[in-house]
Amino acid sequence: MTFLKSISDVHLDILKEVGNIGAGHAATALSTLLNTKIDMRVPRVRVVSFDEVMELAGGADNVVASVFLRIEGDAPGSMFFILPLPQAEKYIGQLIKKQSFTFAEEQENELALSALQELGNILSGSYLSSLSDFTQLSLYPSVPALSIDMVGAVISFGLLELSQVSDYAIVIDTALDEEDTQMPDSVNGHFFLLPDPDSFHTIFSALGVKVDA
Repeated sequence: MTFLKSISDVHLDILKEVGNIGAGHAATALSTLLNTKIDMRVPRVRVVSFDEVMELAGGADNVVASVFLRIEGDAPGSMFFILPLPQAEKYIGQLIKKQSFTFAEEQENELALSALQELGNILSGSYLSSLSDFTQLSLYPSVPALSIDMVGAVISFGLLELSQVSDYAIVIDTALDEEDTQMPDSVNGHFFLLPDPDSFHTIFSALGVKVDA
């Protein structure tokens, strides 16, 4: 029996609310940064197995843009934001004013990597700030680490500590919609929230929600 198996729908609803507030802050910052209206929402929060984490991100061999950060403070843990590569390239193109940007041609473009890191920093920081406001816990991010790599390679080390006590992770689905775009579909990214074992109880206790061991 792992502690994550004790998560109920009430817990997930709270995380979804926290995620939607964080998404609102992130959308405002992104709209300013990209000079276009961005809508960001959290359609679903769920608990999935480690194998499902890989599948949600497109499979272990799928190459993605990933931002990883450690959560420090009262409830330590890890957080990933995974974005499909084509969308990451599109946002970078807008940020560096080069619409034709691709990682295949400019993998070492430092300006592009810096722009993507800032994008991940805004998204992750907005969610973490929302979580901190809700819980009144002191939570702050480490310097985000950017990776362009296969899903399996990117997230395996982040799951290593959690795997000692659990086979599950919390996934916060994130949909980004850009106004005035000709792309008909939302872009779906994923936050993978991995509280350290003791932090899960700390977070929900701060929210006044009992978690059965």
